[in-house]
Amino acid sequence: MTHETPTLVASKRERLGSRYAQRLRKSGQLPAVIYGHGADPISVSVEEKATLAHLHHGQHVFNLEIEGEGTETCLVKDLQFGFLGDNVIHLDLTRVDLDERVKILVHLDLHGELKSASEAGAIVVHDHAEIEVECAVRNIPESIRVDLGAYDSSINVGELELPEGMIAITPADTNIIHVQIAAAEEPEEATDEAAGNASSEGDAPKTDG
Repeated sequence: MTHETPTLVASKRERLGSRYAQRLRKSGQLPAVIYGHGADPISVSVEEKATLAHLHHGQHVFNLEIEGEGTETCLVKDLQFGFLGDNVIHLDLTRVDLDERVKILVHLDLHGELKSASEAGAIVVHDHAEIEVECAVRNIPESIRVDLGAYDSSINVGELELPEGMIAITPADTNIIHVQIAAAEEPEEATDEAAGNASSEGDAPKTDG
């Protein structure tokens, strides 16, 4: 990573369960559990507002200063959302070393537009907003920038310019974004005229033979 790993102060949770977790959230704290590296799991809580702000900006790795336990470098492995799916209520974190290689989903930051997006009838379809990559923990980016103007009508994962040392786990032929051209519709006037002619022919008076 080219930016400094943020530090969060974590407090150990002595009481567990949904009732106590709810009390923590009401007080501005976010429940979390730290796993990994052969050590026992630790239940903690972190300041909700600061944590969510970092997550919103694509942060994946944190230094957690845990009371009585020292500092742990942790990777966000899972987020648990509330009933409506619009708020984070719990974090799963795993201990990592900065040089350890991990697989992780990274957001794609799209800029500009595809060359064919300005054609008549063009519809831009966003297929994937993020891809899975493998890289060292210290090199996990907040997002991967994609300049659409360098491409014609589509981009797949294999065409992305990834940072040095990063490899894509998502299959290379997976579309990220593409343009499809809507089929041209027959002019309404012409359709109405044809219907009118058919109606006139059908209403023509019969003559005695």
